[in-house]
Amino acid sequence: MFDAAVSLFAGVALGLSLAAPPGPMNAVIAEESVARGWRSGFAAGLGAMTADACFFVLALVGVVAFVENAPTVRAVMVGIGGVLMLYYAYGAVRDAGSFSQAEAADGRGFRKAFALALANPYQVTWWLTAGVGLLNPGEISAFGLELSAANGALTIAGFFAGILLWITVFPASLRAAGERVDALGTVVAYGSAAVLALFGLSFLRTAVGL
Repeated sequence: MFDAAVSLFAGVALGLSLAAPPGPMNAVIAEESVARGWRSGFAAGLGAMTADACFFVLALVGVVAFVENAPTVRAVMVGIGGVLMLYYAYGAVRDAGSFSQAEAADGRGFRKAFALALANPYQVTWWLTAGVGLLNPGEISAFGLELSAANGALTIAGFFAGILLWITVFPASLRAAGERVDALGTVVAYGSAAVLALFGLSFLRTAVGL
C-alpha cells in the first residue's frame, strides 16, 4: 500500500513538473482564462494535456527519441512552434481589451493549446528527460525510495492527475482574481503576449541554428 502511494504521488509530482513552470502553455491558459472564462482556460489546459498523452504514446514507440536525433525534423518543429507563438501573441494583444465576465468555451483554447504543445520542443525535451520515468518507473526513485515497476500504471495515472489538478486550479485562481479586478484581464493578456512573443522569437532563432 505504501509503495503504491509513493508511486501515485511521484506521478503527480512529475505531472506538476511539466504543467506548472511558467512558459508558453501557461501563458495561453492564463490568457484564455481571464479573457473568456474558466471553462476556456480549462479547455486550453486539456488541449495541452491531450498533446502530452500523444507524446506519451509516441515515447512508448520511440518516435520522441527519433525526433530528438533528427535535426531537420526538430528544426521544422521548432520553426512551426515559433510562428504559432508569435501568431498567438498577436491574438492576445488584439483581444486584450475584451475581458468578459461571460463563460465562453468555444473550443478555440483547446485547439490553440493542442497545436502549440505539439510543436513545442520543450515538451519533447521533457519527455526525453523527466518523462522517461513514466516509461520505466522501476528505474527512478522518489523521496529516497525506489518506485515499483509493478505500480507503473499508478505512476502514469498520477502524472495525468497532476496535470489535471494544475489546469483546474490555475484557471480558477486567475478567474477568481479577475472577477474582483477587471483590469487583471488586460494585464494578463499583455503579459501572455509578451511571454509568447519571447518564446516565439527564441524558437525561431533556435530553428535557424538547427
